Amino acid sequence: MIDLIHCAARLPAQDLGRARAWYSDKLGLKPVEERPGGLRYLVNGIEFAVYESAGKSDGSFTQLAFTVADIKEAAATLRARGVTLEDYDIPGLATHDGIAKIEGNYPSKGKGERACWFRDSEGNLIGMGETVR
Repeated sequence: MIDLIHCAARLPAQDLGRARAWYSDKLGLKPVEERPGGLRYLVNGIEFAVYESAGKSDGSFTQLAFTVADIKEAAATLRARGVTLEDYDIPGLATHDGIAKIEGNYPSKGKGERACWFRDSEGNLIGMGETVR
């Protein structure tokens, strides 16, 4: 057995200074710790890091997701800060005014979700959702 102790997401950044500014300006986040080539963030005890990388994500899938109390309010705040919400119209997923209604959820998390997606300064696809109980 492997004694797993912790889990955290990692997001690549080709320009760490640009990424730091984006997470601060758009999401109001400040790194809790930094090292050469990396920024560590905590959101209500959940960790993620943005690290300097020559590679980059293709942005075709959600890499990190935040839960919010009010998705409409969060989406409006993001737009006011210059963030463009992704639009989808594919089988099983369609956004209206940037927000999708998703049926089904993990049993402990309610019966559905309302969600939006956007890209950070490095092209990483970030999700934001409100649980439907």
